[in-house]
Amino acid sequence: MTLAASVSLSADDARRIALRAQGFLGSPDRRGGVRGVLRHLGAVQLDTISVLARSHELIPYARLGAVGRPAVESAYWSGQHAFEYWSHAACILPIEEWPHFAFRRRARRARGHRWHVLQDKERSTQAVLDRLKADGPLTSTELGGAKNGGEWFEWSETKIAVEWLLDTGEVVCTERRGWKRVYDLPERAVPDALLHDDLDDRECLRRLVALAGQSLGVGTRADIADYHRLKGEQVDAVIADSGLVPVEVEGWSKPAWADPAALAAAPRGRHRTTLLSPFDSLVWDRPRTERIFGFTHRLEAYVPKPKRIHGYFAMPLLAGGRLQGRVDPAREGTTLVARQLSLTTLKAARPMAEALREAAGWVGCDAVRVERAGSPEQAAAVTAELAAL
Repeated sequence: MTLAASVSLSADDARRIALRAQGFLGSPDRRGGVRGVLRHLGAVQLDTISVLARSHELIPYARLGAVGRPAVESAYWSGQHAFEYWSHAACILPIEEWPHFAFRRRARRARGHRWHVLQDKERSTQAVLDRLKADGPLTSTELGGAKNGGEWFEWSETKIAVEWLLDTGEVVCTERRGWKRVYDLPERAVPDALLHDDLDDRECLRRLVALAGQSLGVGTRADIADYHRLKGEQVDAVIADSGLVPVEVEGWSKPAWADPAALAAAPRGRHRTTLLSPFDSLVWDRPRTERIFGFTHRLEAYVPKPKRIHGYFAMPLLAGGRLQGRVDPAREGTTLVARQLSLTTLKAARPMAEALREAAGWVGCDAVRVERAGSPEQAAAVTAELAAL
C-alpha cells in the first residue's frame, strides 16, 4: 500500500534536487575529496572502456574538477576505504556498506553457481583460499591464470573459482592493480567492526533503499530499485521503514519518494559544467534521464560503427543544470579530438568549449579539435568559442 503524498514538487524542483543529491549543484566537498564523492553517491560503477579515462575516474572529475588521476586511484584502493562488489553493476562501494550486501552474498550462495560452472568446486575453491592465506593478496594471473587459452570468455577453473568466492563473500576485492582485481581474504581486508553478515535481508534492503533515496534525492519505485539493482517487490517491502517520504512530482506518472534532507532546504548554488561518463549515476537510468532532463541518451560502444548516431563513447554535456549536448572524444597525441558533437541549441557552444578545454587539460592535452558536429553552424560555434578561451 502506497502512502498518500503530502509534498508536491515541480519538475524543476525535482531536477534541482536530483542534481544536488548527485553532487552537481552547490559547492563541491573538496575536503571530502574522492572518498567523499564515493560516500555521497554510495556506488561508483567500473567499466573496461577507457577514452579520456576510465569511468570510475570520470565520476569524481565531473564533480570536483581536475583531480589528479593517481590521487583518484589511491583514494579508492588504499586504506580499507572501499571494496568492489555487485551493486548497480560492478561498482566501487564504501567499505562501511559491506554488511548491507550480505543479502546478495547469501542469494549468490543459495543459487550454488555462477553462469560459469566449476568442474570441481570444492577442490578449486579450497586451492584459491589456501593460496591467499599463504601468499597474501593476489590477482587471478598470480593465482594461476585467468583464461584457458581459448576465446576471451573461456575462464580458467581458477578464475571461475575466485569469482565465485567473490560473489559469496569468501574473498574480497579492495584493490585493482593494472585494472586487474586483487583478491584477498575478508578477515584481512575488511575492518573487524564491519566483518559480519548478521543483518537479515530486510535490514540490508532497508539500508540500500534509504541510500538510493539519498543518492537520488527523489525517485520513483523503479528509480530507487535500479540504483543498487533491487527488485521492485524488495523496494515495496521496506520503503515504508526506509525514512523516505512520499511526494508528488509534476509530470511524473508514477508515485515518488524523496530523502527528507533533500526537502529541508531549497537546492541552490553554482551548477557544474562538465562532460559526463555514460556510466555516471546521474544518467545511469535512461528512462529517469529522459523524465528529468528531457534528454535521450544511449551508449553506442557496442553498436556496430555504421549504425552509431552519436559515437562510440558519447559523453553528455551538463551545463546550467541541464543536459545540453554530447560529444564523442578521443585523443591524438596531445590533441583532444571531438570526433562528433551535437548541441541542443547554439547557446550550448560556450559550455561545450569550456568542458572540452577542461577535459583536455585534465588528460594532458594542450589542444582541442572539432572533427564533426551536428551541423556546420555547431562546429563553427564551438571552434570559435575554443579559440576565445
